[in-house]
Amino acid sequence: MSPLDRKLTRDLWRMKGQALAIAVVMALGVMMQVMMSGLVTSLDETRRSYYERYRLADLAASVVRAPDHLLHRIAALPGVQAVEGRVSGAALIDLPDRAVPVQAQALSLPYDGDPALNAIRLEAGRLFERGKPEEAVLLDSFAAAHGLRPGDTLEATMNGARHSFRITGLARAPEFLYSAAPGEGIPDDARFGVLWLSPAAMAAAFDMDGAFNELLIGLARGAGAQPVTDAVDRVLEPYGSTGAYGREDMFSNRFVSEEIDGLRDSAASIPPIFMAVAAFLLNIVIARMVQAEREEIGLLKAFGYRSGEIGGHYLKLVLAIALLGALMGCLFGILAGRAMVQLYLNFFKFPFLVFRLDPASFAIGIAVSVLAATAGGAIVLRRIFALDPAEAMRPPAPADYSRAGRWRGLTSWLDQPSRMVLRRFTRTPFRMAGAIVGITFGMALSVGMITIQSSFNHAIALNFEVMDRSEAAVTFTHAVSDKVLFELASHPGIERVEGRRDVAVILRNGRQTHRGSITGLPESPVLNRALTPDLEPIHMRREGLVLSSALAAKLKLETGQTLTAEVREGAQPVLELPVMGISDTVMGAPAYMALDGINAALGEPGRITGAALRLDEARADKVYVWLKGLPTVAGVALKQDSREAFERMMNEGAGWSRFIMSAVAFIITFGIVYNAARIALAERSRDLASLRVIGFSRGEAAYVLLGELGLVTLLALPFGAALGAGFAHILAAAYSSELYTVTVVFQPATFGNAALVVLAGAAISGLLVKRDVDRADLVTALKTRD
Repeated sequence: MSPLDRKLTRDLWRMKGQALAIAVVMALGVMMQVMMSGLVTSLDETRRSYYERYRLADLAASVVRAPDHLLHRIAALPGVQAVEGRVSGAALIDLPDRAVPVQAQALSLPYDGDPALNAIRLEAGRLFERGKPEEAVLLDSFAAAHGLRPGDTLEATMNGARHSFRITGLARAPEFLYSAAPGEGIPDDARFGVLWLSPAAMAAAFDMDGAFNELLIGLARGAGAQPVTDAVDRVLEPYGSTGAYGREDMFSNRFVSEEIDGLRDSAASIPPIFMAVAAFLLNIVIARMVQAEREEIGLLKAFGYRSGEIGGHYLKLVLAIALLGALMGCLFGILAGRAMVQLYLNFFKFPFLVFRLDPASFAIGIAVSVLAATAGGAIVLRRIFALDPAEAMRPPAPADYSRAGRWRGLTSWLDQPSRMVLRRFTRTPFRMAGAIVGITFGMALSVGMITIQSSFNHAIALNFEVMDRSEAAVTFTHAVSDKVLFELASHPGIERVEGRRDVAVILRNGRQTHRGSITGLPESPVLNRALTPDLEPIHMRREGLVLSSALAAKLKLETGQTLTAEVREGAQPVLELPVMGISDTVMGAPAYMALDGINAALGEPGRITGAALRLDEARADKVYVWLKGLPTVAGVALKQDSREAFERMMNEGAGWSRFIMSAVAFIITFGIVYNAARIALAERSRDLASLRVIGFSRGEAAYVLLGELGLVTLLALPFGAALGAGFAHILAAAYSSELYTVTVVFQPATFGNAALVVLAGAAISGLLVKRDVDRADLVTALKTRD
């Protein structure tokens, strides 16, 4: 081992605590990069292979009723590889453990369970048999939520008739990775089920003998989706088709894609923030260390070592720390990614999900770590190498403190140790500024993550306490007369009723499109409101739309502009509607219009598809029993159930990663403060030893150092708060999607809690450093080369 390598070993051992702290900070940044990139790769690959194995359709279309012989005609269209016609219908499942009926979707399935498209994966039991229409296969996640197993029976109402089914098997399918009740965007296994029934049972229940009402299409390799869509629409138009649509508009795939895209955006924007903070900290440490060893560098040059050899020595030092951090980060990233995979496996109902590493994330993490580590030392070494050995061995020229007297009047009332702390700031302002900037980044990370946590909680409260002031929502099987509102309002236990109408549309603004719905509300809604950013209610307009901020951003629209609404039901008119306002929303990307206005535009006055209810809590259970018996009721959703499901959704998936990042942010914050304290101790060890020799007590000597750390920390807090506000906006944009929108909300407690995190880190770091000050060997610390 060469002398420089032995020096390297001694240096690393001497600064082992600080080196480990820096490596951990670097490791956490790399961990975020590896974990999030790996999750994106894993989810993307698993989704693709799952879709391929079970043949998820590329296109789908709904019709009122079309004869089976059309399937041969559609299969002969250019670009079509596979066709499957099936019967789909709504069902209400009556469970003894629930007061309200549970919405479900009933689907026909061939007896052999092997359709050309949208196959199922049988998890338990068996398929139904011919001649036994009472047998059914149930979605396994719904069965698990209610403790149902093969052999159990359940009651369901379909098309107004009550049926009793015996469960023969449990299954899952790629089209139900993300399952939610119709009209709701929140997944809840307990409140939405799927029944696969025999073709004969479905045909009898929905009067579809020799016909289908849902078409599935698989495209040939290389075929364009739009030409096939247009051709299919022409064939199905006479049969009440609402238009064919691709995978991007299929409910489950749309939201799975949103979640993966949100995670991809987070992986692209969030880890770089953490890695940049870690890189900045490492640069400061390396630059300070190289500057402190200026005389040693001069001595090495005097003994004949070339600048390249000395530079290589320091490069090995920073590379050792950086590589240790990068390798630790890769290991932590793999472990964290595998833990997160289990969460996504349950959230998305994948039958299998293996964490797959993204090689690029390893390369990026290691490269950033190494480049950041070498940058700080290279800048300082460039100046040192330019010196002659004699000049480098000479201590730097003393600074000019002639103007320090201007603080004399201000500091006259301070004791001697306090004046020493203040003089340190006036004599080395740039060095102190570097320490302040480092702690500022730590404070900013804490502010950003605490703000995001508060914003998630605010989003839940805003949606379910301010916007939605109902207790329950009723959905009807079809658009019914608004006279049903009087029937609801007159029933005992229902205190207020507010109707709505949801109309399926395709919204277009030039090349920007969105498949969704327009929700018609009363002109001055009370139970279900759209709000401005200032939380003021928005008056619904008969002549135009109020768009959610997420939808307005997607369609690139502002107030006063006009969009095209292609209605996908009834006579399917094409409407040109102006944007009358933009509302803040939490869930989904809705578009609102006055109820009378949308009914007039469709030429169907006095129609509603649902109602919001305010209930008398004491009589709510009797209301639910009564609603179960109404033939036009497709489902009843309780707001409390929706809230709990929404909280689970926001605390799982991509939203769950905020808990990991909060922990990472707090660890990095402590690492920054601790390293600032260690740097100050390394620079002032001789000064502190001198103070002890001339009579200062251990406490007074430590006060000189810790007072400097405390003052630096306090000065960094306001700057960190301001920078943290910017971080919070970046994080909110990364987490927001069409599923939910996270709006940044700043509260005084946020900055107070973040400050407490930084101050707690400073206090712990101070205690650790004070212990080293108390243990210092005064003789060794005072030794110097004359």
